[in-house]
This record gives sequence, structure tokens and C-alpha cells, in this order.
Amino acid sequence: MSDQVRNTISILRRKQVESRTGLCRSSLYRMMAEGRFPRQISLGGARAVGWIESEIDRWLESLTAKS
Repeated sequence: MSDQVRNTISILRRKQVESRTGLCRSSLYRMMAEGRFPRQISLGGARAVGWIESEIDRWLESLTAKS
């Protein structure tokens, strides 16, 4: 095993993103279309998608920095 610390990527599903951001589904997709919210990634299924947790965290941090 390597001595280096492995970075792990955590994926959030839509309900988790809604809960963390306070946004509803339609707002998430509208904001993504406008380029104001991180894009989802495909999880390999026909319709399975998720968001990278660190990207959501950075988006939330940017909101708090603006206020």
C-alpha cells in the first residue's frame, strides 16, 4: 500500500444536492443550463447521474463569499 493519502471523490445524488443547497429539481437544472451551477456527471446508467461533492461545496462557498 502506498504511503500517499488517496483523494476520494464523493458523488451526491439529486436528493442529496437538493437537501444541501435548498434548491428544488427544476432550479438545479435551470441553473445548470444557465452555467450557474455545477454540471452533473453520468454514473453509467441510462439516467443515473450525480454531482461531485467537492464541486457542490465550492459552489456553496462561493455563495457565502458573495454575501
